[in-house]
Amino acid sequence: MNDKQKDLAGPGISTYEEVEKALPNDYEALLEPKERMKAIFRIKSYIEENLCKELNLFMVQVPLIVTRKSGLNDYLDRDGSRTPIEFPCGLGLDEPIEAQVVQAATKWKRMALKQFDCEVGEGICTDMRAIRKDYFLDHDHSAYVDQWDWERVITGDMRNLDFLRNVVEKIWTVIYEAGRMVRKDFPALDTDKYPEIPKKLEFFHAEEILERYPDLPRKEREKRMLQDVSPAIFIIGIGYVLEDGYPHEMRAADYDDWISPTIKKNGKKLHGLNGDILVWNPVTSRRHELTSMGIRVTKESIVQQLKEAGQEHFLELPYHQAILNDEIPLSIGGGIGQSRTFMYLLRCAHIGEVSATVWPDILKRISKRKNIHVLE
Repeated sequence: MNDKQKDLAGPGISTYEEVEKALPNDYEALLEPKERMKAIFRIKSYIEENLCKELNLFMVQVPLIVTRKSGLNDYLDRDGSRTPIEFPCGLGLDEPIEAQVVQAATKWKRMALKQFDCEVGEGICTDMRAIRKDYFLDHDHSAYVDQWDWERVITGDMRNLDFLRNVVEKIWTVIYEAGRMVRKDFPALDTDKYPEIPKKLEFFHAEEILERYPDLPRKEREKRMLQDVSPAIFIIGIGYVLEDGYPHEMRAADYDDWISPTIKKNGKKLHGLNGDILVWNPVTSRRHELTSMGIRVTKESIVQQLKEAGQEHFLELPYHQAILNDEIPLSIGGGIGQSRTFMYLLRCAHIGEVSATVWPDILKRISKRKNIHVLE
């Protein structure tokens, strides 16, 4: 049980000895750095255009910084362990603005739906950049984060699993077709060294996965699902406490709705209107998360979830007040990791092959030994 508690806190790798074991020994990149950059921007253009088309979104500008008092920053989990970078700004002000670098645009997007006067069925997409300083930096986690953060207005009767599934399937189709497109445009990617990207995405509730592997911690359950059942899955219901007394993963209490009951299965009431797309990465032979998303909290469920998390004081913040007072619309939204997606579609072993950022010297040495050339 200690393993399960520990597994909630991190990405599953916590030492560079483990990273070295996880990275392949016989790696050769399918594309040289110049061609890889060209491929990245072909994928980026394709996904932005087709994500907007499939979900009826339009591209908007997104902030890199928000004020602390707005309550708009994403805390990523609900234990307070991943805090944003803070700094004062505003030369000449008697009281400088208390600013924070965003960790994701999750909450800002919902407020922005009103700012951009979005109607039901319409939404926004962003080319979001963020800093997450509290990550362990490994082959698929960096301090610099890039996402397609998107949000769409819905009505109350859309708050169900069928609607969620429909949206997820559209997103997966865009990612799958982006993979087909880039293999056609860059023939070096069309190799039998790795299996093809799966066309079908399978759906499972976190409680069902726990039933299959009751003694395994979360990361191992995910790995086994991807190995034994399907190489591409969507896990529903992330955040609510499961039968074993632990949530599948910690999830912040004030954006995704993970507390609302949804269906009954085998006599059990299952909760949650959110989830993650996970795929099997054949290069690293590991689980690989592409997106987290969900139907967002109502004014009722945000109170329940913040109470569960011991964060009821957040309700005084402007973002939370806007939900309580029906000042912003009901919505569905998520963040699709750009570099994670490039890494997966281009069959890369390290996120540093597709994203330029800072890396610890020990990780750069390991990467060099493994014939992995990271960008800086």
